[in-house]
Amino acid sequence: MDVMQVIRERRSIRQYQKRMIEEEVLTEILEAARLAPSASNRQDWRFVVVKDREQIERLASAAAQSFLATAPVLIAGVALNPERVMRCEVPAYAVDLSIALTNITLVAAARGLGTCWIGSFDQKEVKKVLKIPEQYKVVQMMPLGYPEESPAARSRKPLSEVVSYDFF
Repeated sequence: MDVMQVIRERRSIRQYQKRMIEEEVLTEILEAARLAPSASNRQDWRFVVVKDREQIERLASAAAQSFLATAPVLIAGVALNPERVMRCEVPAYAVDLSIALTNITLVAAARGLGTCWIGSFDQKEVKKVLKIPEQYKVVQMMPLGYPEESPAARSRKPLSEVVSYDFF
């Protein structure tokens, strides 16, 4: 599938089939994250892959988003150096993990799987459930599975509203 087609057709999925994800497909998706570029190639991240049903249910509770419990896999993107700020005054982890997780999203969509970016959760509770050391930061959680739904495309602003040339 063409990359632009994947980008156009990708949707946030909130209902998943019970069907398990084949290991080779999951490995390919994780490999896409591993290969993502990062600031100074530091790769200051860890991806916690959760398959255990009880763990997924605990994480759904920590996010107060019950639909997460329907996913066969949940991936937590963790920043290993959340204090690092780039010269442009932007936290490196926010950029780096966004790139890696976008790779996950796009490869998953190309393989017929759905995802949904989850940024609303109790940081302390998620760290407790996943046994993540205090100095690290969970940036997001992402359910992963075969879609049970086919949501319609959401509207997007036209290019003329989001792009300018030479000046703001």
